[in-house]
Amino acid sequence: MNTNYKQLLFELTEQLSFINLEIENPIAKSEKSVQVSLLIYNKLKKQFLKEKSISEEFQIDFFKNIKPKFTSLYIYHNAIFKIETKMPRGGNRIAKKYLNKELKKLKRYFDNNLDFYNYYRTGSSFFDFKYFTRGSHDIKFRLDSFYFEADHNFSTTHDFKVAKILAHDLVQVYIETKILKMDDKEVREKSQHEPKGKMIWTGSKVALTELLYALHSKGVFNNGAIELKEIASFFEENFNIDLGQYRRTFLEIRDRKSDKTKFINALEEELLKRMEETDEAF
Repeated sequence: MNTNYKQLLFELTEQLSFINLEIENPIAKSEKSVQVSLLIYNKLKKQFLKEKSISEEFQIDFFKNIKPKFTSLYIYHNAIFKIETKMPRGGNRIAKKYLNKELKKLKRYFDNNLDFYNYYRTGSSFFDFKYFTRGSHDIKFRLDSFYFEADHNFSTTHDFKVAKILAHDLVQVYIETKILKMDDKEVREKSQHEPKGKMIWTGSKVALTELLYALHSKGVFNNGAIELKEIASFFEENFNIDLGQYRRTFLEIRDRKSDKTKFINALEEELLKRMEETDEAF
């Protein structure tokens, strides 16, 4: 992959990483991710179409290894948006039934394209000149209808199939993880009764991570003689939240181009506002 394409991919993954950290709501998160993915995808297209010399070898590498990395992220986030917006209400049993149906759809696509899955997964290359060069379609290869609607200057018969393979892997992990979390929650609810009035953190994980590091830096617990991970564990247990890779989250917060202490600034603003309103009441 040349430097320009690497930079575009880095830009895309970085922006998606920020979205994942900043937005908690899965629908809003996936919607924003789709917008960003399409924006970078169009940049990729413009850049490719500017190439002056496009050999068969370059085409194969681009349409087999480069473009699908971008397309798959759009397909994935668009699929998550559809899954989340169609998620039925009515409890975990109904939700899990719905999610298992989505897994079966992925399985059907796999079954219908088994030959190409095997070709791609085994690293085969003997049909690359047909699959991944422009203008060489063969109806015997069971083409997706998408190909006939696509811009043939920027597509081949099978680059979209590769992207769907990559995307479906991500969707499968997303759905299975969601089902596992539902199962874990059910087990916890059966094994222990939540005390009435327990506080649950309803802000974002990023905000709590920012607060976590601020409190640890100030040394407000045990006169500062306490590890960061101990405070994190306390927050997770008492606020019923999984902070995940909070150290990585802190690095993302630190690298913000502006408003690095976004949550703490918001706290100060709300507190000052409340003080002003209290003064006016008297």
